[in-house]
Amino acid sequence: MMDGPRSDVGRWGGNPLQPPTTPSPEPEPEPDGRSRRGGGRSFWARCCGCCSCRNAADDDWGPEPSDSRGRGSSSGTRRPGSRGSDSRRTYESSDRITLELLIGNNPEVGKGTHVIIPVGKGGSGGWKAQVVKASGQNLNLRVHTSPNAIIGKFQFTVRTQSDAGEFQLPFDPRNEIYILFNPWCPEDIVYVDHEDWRQEYVLNESGRIYYGTEAQIGERTWNYGQFDHGVLDACLYILDRRGMPYGGRGDPVNVSRVISAMVNSLDDNGVLIGNWSGDYSRGTNPSAWVGSVEILLSYLRTGYSVPYGQCWVFAGVTTTVLRCLGLATRTVTNFNSAHDTDTSLTMDIYFDENMKPLEHLNHDSVWNFHVWNDCWMKRPDLPSGFDGWQVVDATPQETSSGIFCCGPCSVESIKNGLVYMKYDTPFIFAEVSSDKVYWQRQDDGSFKIVYVEEKAIGTLIVTKAISSNMREDITYLYKHPEGSDAERKAVETAAAHGSKPNVYANRGSAEDVAMQVEAQDAVMGQDLMVSVMLINHSSSRRTVKLHLYLSVTFYTGVSGTIFKETKKEVELAPGASDRVTMPVAYKEYRPHLVDQGAMLLNVSGHVKESGQVLAKQHTFRLRTPDLSLTLLGAAVVGQECEVQIVFKNPLPVTLTNVVFRLEGSGLQRPKILNVGDIGGNETVTLRQSFVPVRPGPRQLIASLDSPQLSQVHGVIQVDVAPAPGDGGFFSDAGGDSHLGETIPMASRGGA
Repeated sequence: MMDGPRSDVGRWGGNPLQPPTTPSPEPEPEPDGRSRRGGGRSFWARCCGCCSCRNAADDDWGPEPSDSRGRGSSSGTRRPGSRGSDSRRTYESSDRITLELLIGNNPEVGKGTHVIIPVGKGGSGGWKAQVVKASGQNLNLRVHTSPNAIIGKFQFTVRTQSDAGEFQLPFDPRNEIYILFNPWCPEDIVYVDHEDWRQEYVLNESGRIYYGTEAQIGERTWNYGQFDHGVLDACLYILDRRGMPYGGRGDPVNVSRVISAMVNSLDDNGVLIGNWSGDYSRGTNPSAWVGSVEILLSYLRTGYSVPYGQCWVFAGVTTTVLRCLGLATRTVTNFNSAHDTDTSLTMDIYFDENMKPLEHLNHDSVWNFHVWNDCWMKRPDLPSGFDGWQVVDATPQETSSGIFCCGPCSVESIKNGLVYMKYDTPFIFAEVSSDKVYWQRQDDGSFKIVYVEEKAIGTLIVTKAISSNMREDITYLYKHPEGSDAERKAVETAAAHGSKPNVYANRGSAEDVAMQVEAQDAVMGQDLMVSVMLINHSSSRRTVKLHLYLSVTFYTGVSGTIFKETKKEVELAPGASDRVTMPVAYKEYRPHLVDQGAMLLNVSGHVKESGQVLAKQHTFRLRTPDLSLTLLGAAVVGQECEVQIVFKNPLPVTLTNVVFRLEGSGLQRPKILNVGDIGGNETVTLRQSFVPVRPGPRQLIASLDSPQLSQVHGVIQVDVAPAPGDGGFFSDAGGDSHLGETIPMASRGGA
């Protein structure tokens, strides 16, 4: 918990953190809601009549539940008039039974917050209920939910009218029903017509998040944990905390937009506090998180924003929340992602007369990478052709309608430069398709465009592939092929709607000297080498005056002071090439290191004979070691097993206050291990025991963090065998939960 001002920096700074008026309590212990006793099929498929392949004439959906709760509204056992044992009687066909669901403080039929379903008759908006089986005092019903229903936790009651009078089942928290979006139902606007997509983008509880640079892509496993105990309540609490009207909670466009606002803490004391300062002493280093569960449960338990997050943490939590609510969602990384601050739809970089960067003027920035989300839905609020993947970005960069949120924005509108489409298309378009424009200060103080780099932004857009841990390139969804007529048209059309519509009228001179920048695969703690290759494509001699400036940089493109520079004049014969190198020792860059271990090389040059200006910014990162995880023995549900974690410190200095994190859905609730100091180049080995609670292939994820070294991760796949004779389920909720107990849940458009 925080008792002082937030540590957001720069444009994220400002208001003090305010606690909620009434923090939400920790939820009562419940077992995981994904018990596979229902034939191993997904929850949505078991609940949705049009997806479950059940025959409508089936008169029995299996054994009666052990209590009166069942699984949501898919089937249930009803004892009419059950106020007490004295009022029970045999069901008569003349009895008039009505189901009622209510949500919010003032439920109204017209707003969809009070649903009345007469059994045996058609209800309003697609709701209906039918008698499946009647046996004495017991009554099994099939309830079909509306594909447009509000999502959330409904109170549930049953009214019975008979010749003997009217009876109503009292409200009971144990009978509350969760209704979610349903990507299995063709009538729901979040419907996904590919089973492998649904398995990956709705049901997969872990995934890969990519970071680094385009040439040096790093990857880390993230535990989404959308089915872990307490996570669903945390997701609904987010909507409540925002004060989102219940009547709007049936629209995935509105819901996803609210989530993009609430996952960050600005404006509304949302889930995560952003911090890009490098000082995480009052919270958790964003690189240390390994999943969303600990973050969401902390927010639900305390009501306080959790310190700290950066883009991949915001995106990982957003994936968890949207998948939990039933929206197909994936985590996406854009390499060389632009941050346009003046709606020019170009990245403007300013240099002095000698082509040295003027950092006080460089307000636009190019992030080495930026992570956001795609979620799948129809867009009835847009013209036809813009359904499908929609960008939602919870990282607080710029405001949208006065609030720090972004999206949903159609990927199709981004691809074609249709920046007038809602929501936030201009900003997202600039992140993936803008050009980098280099301005040089002239002798009279004015600025002139000396170079336009057309292939520097959005160079690679990736996500985890379906059904594997491979990386999938989805750049083609966001932009036409680089250099194609369609791509140029999209960029220039978008720029015409920006604040500098005539920028392309000032384009520069002919280019006959080419420049390539290279950096070896550098490792944290070791010396490195950067080099620049110059190639003369002309038939005449060329003289190039070259400048190299090296600085550290945050992954957001904000660079530190230049700590090394080289100047050299190079003579190039016709058709010849030459290489300029700059060695960098560990002792030179160590005092300047910041998060992610990234370096920025600014290269500029001037061709004496032709007046051509050369300019290039090249970012590279220092690789960090991985954690090595080894499973010691077989993993079986309900039985303790052990994992070994091995780490070697790559630095010649001591790592202080080292913290390990361990987490995995169905394996290990979030766990923190404080191990103290690790000496320079020292190897340490840890062993930790855990008890699997769900069978099948699962991911156990670990991280290491210290003030001297971060971004250290490891993962191992654990194939968990079912416990003999118990159906493979073991409660992970703690407390005295009954084996196999489930929470009442249903999805829209299902029966």
